[in-house]
Amino acid sequence: MADLLQVQVWYASALSQVRRDVSVEAGTTIEQAIVQSGILTDIPGIDLAQQPVGLYGKKRPLDTVLRARDRIEIYRPLVADPKVAKRRRAAKDASGTTT
Repeated sequence: MADLLQVQVWYASALSQVRRDVSVEAGTTIEQAIVQSGILTDIPGIDLAQQPVGLYGKKRPLDTVLRARDRIEIYRPLVADPKVAKRRRAAKDASGTTT
């Protein structure tokens, strides 16, 4: 019997978070674990060809081999450019608004 690894698959929408605990065989890739989790069936809007994935907040390719207790994250497309959002916050803070 092959060694089984416990991993998690996470996806967060604007309204909710989905976590799947999955037991996979050693040598399983990120993509294989996502498919095995069933999350692609339950959330049909996920497109692995377009959306990046990662482990613990760091982007990784779909063919990355997993280790025990890895946390796979499926990232949503950005709504706003982070640099532009930061400039807007800085401009708002500099405008003299105080609390």
